[in-house]
Amino acid sequence: MTINIKDLVLETEGVVIDEWTIEAKEHWGIFSTHSHAGSLLGRLLSGEIKASSGTIQGLPEHIGWVSLYQQQLLLEKELAEDETDFMDRLDYGSTVQSLVAECCSQASQVDALLELTDLTHLRERGFRQLSTGETRRVMLARALAIEPQLLILDEPFAGLDLSHQQALSQLLVMLSESVQLLIITSREDELPACISHVVMFNAEVNKAGKSLHRLGEPMTLQQWQTHPVMEQLMSLSQQRSQEMMELIQRQQYQPKYENPLVELKNAKVEYTDGLIFEGVNWRINNGEHWQIRGPNGCGKSTLLGLILGDHPQCYSNDITLFGKPRGSGETIWQVKEQIGIVSSALHLQYRVNCSALDVLLSGFFDSIGLYQQPSKKQLDLAKDWLAILHMTQCEKTGFKQLDYGQQRLLLIGRALIKQPVLLILDEPYQGLDFINRKLVMNTLNMIAEQNLSQLLYVSHHLDDVLPAIHHYVDFEGDAQCGYQVQVKRHED
Repeated sequence: MTINIKDLVLETEGVVIDEWTIEAKEHWGIFSTHSHAGSLLGRLLSGEIKASSGTIQGLPEHIGWVSLYQQQLLLEKELAEDETDFMDRLDYGSTVQSLVAECCSQASQVDALLELTDLTHLRERGFRQLSTGETRRVMLARALAIEPQLLILDEPFAGLDLSHQQALSQLLVMLSESVQLLIITSREDELPACISHVVMFNAEVNKAGKSLHRLGEPMTLQQWQTHPVMEQLMSLSQQRSQEMMELIQRQQYQPKYENPLVELKNAKVEYTDGLIFEGVNWRINNGEHWQIRGPNGCGKSTLLGLILGDHPQCYSNDITLFGKPRGSGETIWQVKEQIGIVSSALHLQYRVNCSALDVLLSGFFDSIGLYQQPSKKQLDLAKDWLAILHMTQCEKTGFKQLDYGQQRLLLIGRALIKQPVLLILDEPYQGLDFINRKLVMNTLNMIAEQNLSQLLYVSHHLDDVLPAIHHYVDFEGDAQCGYQVQVKRHED
């Protein structure tokens, strides 16, 4: 099977491929440096979008496609079919087993696919009960269910814990014996050994002054690993981080609170089908930044939800926030005034189609969409943020019309724009290209170093460690025997 692409143009996105041939048995990596062109290429090859001009020949009949965008669409579909109002229990959506089965041509495939993607123990779990990493594995199982000849994976390791990252790497090597692979990633260390060629999009400006993203010359994996582009990209991201910090430092100064800033005493979350965690005693003082670590599905997001106030059991626990016991008369909005949040859950909830500028402005009001008149100062600051994010051209573009990575970048700006006292970051980098991931990482580390906000941070990737964070909450154990929550202060 040989795939040939020639004179291809995505006009509105400025994506150009002059000529690209993928020979049989070649496996390609597409490295996302500083644009979402790689994701657009995946959507194009999968048939999700059409090119403005050009030809694609040789595409196989069965193409598996896994992306954060597709994951978001399935979550939205599940939410639209929520029947909780007509049931005597919460509707958590379609089960893992049924979602995989609907893509299989034979019922006998289901068990093997669930085992292959480590979902057997979750087969009866509702889709909306899953963690981000568990959801990613469901998307992979569904893609494999159609027995693809070409498998396109956009950021395949996003949201996976370390053990599942390693398992996926091994699975991809195994699959490469029978399936052609195309892997789109912003992480230079995530291309498995079976990848034979690597390519990236180069930025340029045409005669009309429009920015273009043109597919560059192909490289072998060995050539890629010694390519000088990494050093150049790191330098560029550091420069942009400094510019972002200058903007943050111009913003309003947030109030300070007496210690503890946050405190949980013997916190416990339990559902009818099992205990999530109990006996959690966690005190967060001013000047402390924390990383929450643990495997997929252990309860990290649940713990953060207790603090944020989005979890239904937050009022049945002994929680102090900003000097006041939760439930002592404060409204959820008074709490959220002091908190910025970036998470997959928020990304899913942000389903209104307001403009990119309004998404940033909504951060001042903690709303999904913009329903209040911003001040001139707020409007000017939001436009400055668009410029720093290199998204000025998207000012009037609807949120839903943006690529997943662009959406995530806006939500990060939304969280930072008001310089919150507490900044909750649950896998914030999902969908970001290399430059923007390093930009946000560098900025978050400087925010922590200068104590401009207190960070509560979740990331599974070892290269996402922030040097300014010295305190940890670790979920230890496994799903079968249960998890124990260990609070580890730097001074302990």
